[in-house]
Amino acid sequence: MLRFALARLAMAIPTLLLVAVTVFVLIRLIPGDPAAMMLGDASDAQGLAALRERLGLDRSIPEQFLIWASLLLQGDLGKSIVSGQDVLPTILDRFSVSVQIVIPAVLLATLVAVPMGMFAAWKQNSLRDISLVSCATLMLSIPAFWMGMLLLLLFGLKLRWLPVVGYVNFSEDPKAAFVYLILPVATLFLHEVGVILRMARASTLEVLNLEYITHARAKGLPESAVMWRHAFRNAFGPTWTLLGLILGNLLAGVAIIETVFTIPGLGRLLVDAIFARDYPVIQGCLLFIASIYILVNLVVDLLYPIFDPRIAAQ
Repeated sequence: MLRFALARLAMAIPTLLLVAVTVFVLIRLIPGDPAAMMLGDASDAQGLAALRERLGLDRSIPEQFLIWASLLLQGDLGKSIVSGQDVLPTILDRFSVSVQIVIPAVLLATLVAVPMGMFAAWKQNSLRDISLVSCATLMLSIPAFWMGMLLLLLFGLKLRWLPVVGYVNFSEDPKAAFVYLILPVATLFLHEVGVILRMARASTLEVLNLEYITHARAKGLPESAVMWRHAFRNAFGPTWTLLGLILGNLLAGVAIIETVFTIPGLGRLLVDAIFARDYPVIQGCLLFIASIYILVNLVVDLLYPIFDPRIAAQ
């Protein structure tokens, strides 16, 4: 177990280094000059050169990377070219908004979809199984932004039960903040239920065909005990891995939902920074997103032995 954990930690370090290099190179491939965009139509050659020197854009690419990397090791992601604010506090502030949408949605989807997926596997090829799989496929097939727009149209415009767009911080008004997050969370919840339910069903079906399940049934154990005491632990392993991927992807790619509901989250910050050619913010967002993705999957790997005794024995 210890060797397994150390191996996963050792793999995370070079991955982060590779991500940092890749992010820096990709940003430099984006067409357009940030200095020229900041000065706009009033730019002249002298002012443009002075601004490029102040931003460090007049130096060679290796020099720019070394300067950026040295500041990165100190926890300094630079300042936004557009707003002049420190990048790291801005990212953390926006990330806290995205977390309020992603974590509840994934948690609720897991609590609902895993039991439903196991139930569908238990009732394989029955009407209930087919109904659950059909609903899951339908939810999975509808794009998240379209699902959000349908919920806005129904509950916001037609029924007028919930606010259409906007965001309120929990520190200002907890009740209003909760109401404003219902539709974004519901949108992600409905989409991810389909993904998790299908995976839970597939892994449960695989486990139910193993010999130890047949042995448990042969001993006369009730089906509920077979499912929850024997099948659940091994069946949940692949689903747990999928949850790590889903959580990392959503924390990184919730920009569509944030755009539909005009929520000032991390994804929205990245989109705005790309349009503004704000190099420090783009670099900081991409590096932070990649780090979160690696960290989430590292935690998933470290907790995986709980569900797979074969790894725990290593």
